[in-house]
Amino acid sequence: MSYTIQGKHIVLGVTGGIAAYKSVELLRLLVKEGTTVRVIMTENACNFVGPMTFEALSRQRVCRTLFETTDEAAVQHIHWAQEAQAVVIAPATANIIGKLAGGIADDALSTFMLAVTCPVLFCPAMNSDMYASQAVQRNLRILKEFGHVLLEPDAGELACGTTGPGRLPDPPVILNAVQGLFAPKDFAGKNVMVTAGPTREAIDPVRFISNPSSGKMGYAIARAAAHRGAAVTLISGPTALTPPPGVRFVPVTSAADMAAAVLSELDRQQVVIKTAAVADFRPAVVSPLKVKKEQAELTLSLERTQDILKAVGARKRRNQILVGFAAETHDMERSATGKLKSKQLDLIVGNLIGSADAGFCADTNRATFYYKDGTSEKIDLMSKADLAHLLLDRVAGIKTED
Repeated sequence: MSYTIQGKHIVLGVTGGIAAYKSVELLRLLVKEGTTVRVIMTENACNFVGPMTFEALSRQRVCRTLFETTDEAAVQHIHWAQEAQAVVIAPATANIIGKLAGGIADDALSTFMLAVTCPVLFCPAMNSDMYASQAVQRNLRILKEFGHVLLEPDAGELACGTTGPGRLPDPPVILNAVQGLFAPKDFAGKNVMVTAGPTREAIDPVRFISNPSSGKMGYAIARAAAHRGAAVTLISGPTALTPPPGVRFVPVTSAADMAAAVLSELDRQQVVIKTAAVADFRPAVVSPLKVKKEQAELTLSLERTQDILKAVGARKRRNQILVGFAAETHDMERSATGKLKSKQLDLIVGNLIGSADAGFCADTNRATFYYKDGTSEKIDLMSKADLAHLLLDRVAGIKTED
């Protein structure tokens, strides 16, 4: 099952705050993800951004009032509420928060919201003192009790000149929260550790040994686990990626750094998923100074790095689940199943590298899941985001001893 938002019907509610300009970019991102977005604007919102902008990006007519004379306007808010699979209110001003906490329906957006039965994400944005006020905090608690999801505002300098919480998060952060609305929460209460990316083993201060791992698979798994309610620790070697919102991020550089971080975090984890491409070798001697080209020897002596996955397997508790990855160029089944047994894994994901659409750096992947009971499952080409959720589906089905 795919938990992506492609093909979903989403309603974006825009209210009258200076942060309404960010809603335009949010709409663009939602459309880019393949969703159908309808926009409902309050009259005050139209003072900040014109409806035509939202109509051009969504290719849908914007709803502003209940008293329009076209498209069965008198009941369209009911139809939209029935078709919506998620609602996002961004920005959510103190006014709309108060209305919906009190059940008031006096305009198109508030009337529509009383008919909504799908998941709702509120993104509060306002002056810091307003946000901290007893009335707003009470209303937010009420909305949370209703089952709605609240995205905490960012802190920083606001348009009014004050500094503190109240800024609307950036659109990619809101998009991530929207994606989380569609994921099951079957990992709620679980601690999940994911490793990702390459490691770098220094030759001298300016050179190192590494590999082409982009970290995309590990970051996708960390994001998916967070969407599914887990408390996620992402330990990552150097990548060009931004850590997913809502995860605890631990950056490392070398294999030794990663080993230290993983082993220090291990005991508190219920699930460990090791996707990192850890260097198997490192220079036996690291020069403290840059090695000049004319002084360099033609032979570089290497020594083995610690086998982190094997060390984790040796310390694994009966109630822990351990998942490994095996990126191979050949003999994948033999290599993967050998690692599965020798490193005491519950599941190992094998994938052949070398093709442009799978493995390192690609946004898609194909793989084979090998289980400790001797069975295997071949996975056809899919996005790494979908593969991450499929892997978590399988992890959720693994039984452990208490």
